Amino acid sequence: MKQKFPSSPRRLRAVLGAVAVLATVPLVLAGCSGSGAASGGSKSLSIEDYYDASYNPVYKQCAKDVDATVSITHVPGAGLISKVLQQASSRTLPDVLMLDNPDVQQIAASGALSDLSDYGLNAKGDVPGVVAASTYKGKLYGLQSNTNSIALYYNKKMLSDAGVEPPKTWDELKTAAKKLTKGSTYGFAMSNINTYEGTWQFLPFFWSNGGDEKDIATPEAAQALQLVLDLQDAGSLSKSSVSWDQADVNSQFIAGKAAMMINGPWQLPALNAKKGLEFDSVPIPTRTGSETVAPLGGEAFTVPQTGDKAKMQLAAKFVECLHSPKTQKALAEVSGNVPTNLEAGAAWASDHPQVASFVTTVKTARARTGELGPDWPKAATKIYTAVQLALTGKADPEAALQQAQSQNQ
Repeated sequence: MKQKFPSSPRRLRAVLGAVAVLATVPLVLAGCSGSGAASGGSKSLSIEDYYDASYNPVYKQCAKDVDATVSITHVPGAGLISKVLQQASSRTLPDVLMLDNPDVQQIAASGALSDLSDYGLNAKGDVPGVVAASTYKGKLYGLQSNTNSIALYYNKKMLSDAGVEPPKTWDELKTAAKKLTKGSTYGFAMSNINTYEGTWQFLPFFWSNGGDEKDIATPEAAQALQLVLDLQDAGSLSKSSVSWDQADVNSQFIAGKAAMMINGPWQLPALNAKKGLEFDSVPIPTRTGSETVAPLGGEAFTVPQTGDKAKMQLAAKFVECLHSPKTQKALAEVSGNVPTNLEAGAAWASDHPQVASFVTTVKTARARTGELGPDWPKAATKIYTAVQLALTGKADPEAALQQAQSQNQ
């Protein structure tokens, strides 16, 4: 994705307040058209997202396929939820609404979205975690065409020169990072910022080791946090990581100031644009070398409750088109992410080796809202708080997790 992390975890901060307001908005919308056009006969659809114009050709192709015309509105990511609130209040919701996947359950809980099974749609064959993210109380409210996650990028020349193989376990990661740390180059980089972005990057260590967001103050979670602290204490991870977002991490890697980093496929355009940079990626190491459990990113397309039944049916056909394997591939070309359909994803990895590690990772990845649903942001806040406490020396990992767990109870 060009940005391209429109599904950035930092956006969830605004959603907590937004959903509380949205829950108070009356959603009795009978007879109201989401696009403002008169009901019946019209084949125009309004689409709202936080992408950019590079997605428009894909939208227009699906519109052609379902015999419709489209009006497309691209909203800045930080402003989408507030605009949805206004539209719900004024009964001007779009016919097709794209949502960051962690937002789907919160908006569905408000009653603003329609159950896609009412139109015969399902997510059969998709990555299980993706389906879970768009499901609320057993009903499917969104279809996600592409997904993403994070992996361990590495500088091929730096590792080769140091005689280091891409690590698969935590011990291998610490050893490799120490060996690769030289001069102004750190062996490893990740974002540990005090936002949901920091939580997103820590989750593979946390979840893969058995950490549970219902109670983050566990020995398994402490082991994961100790790993990151060990990397910092060894000088392999910059102390500045507590203020880096993922774009900052990528800049460090591109500049040769980090030999390895955690990041996502949306960074590929920038990485490929750097002349002479040879890189590859592997799934993020786990303590024992088992499969990585990482968070799922990406956006889902939904059909809001506009009250115009004919348009809602047409919008559902449009969403179905966006979810077809053919369109999933077209969107992957635009976004740099991977198709959510398992078969389409496997074929995509074969043809696009730079995303192979991400295709592997998403198979066992989890939706951030999969366990706690709308309460996930509270846990995410606790997690990044604990990481900050430990890495800034205010508490050891166990105490940091206990302190963070006790907040917002």
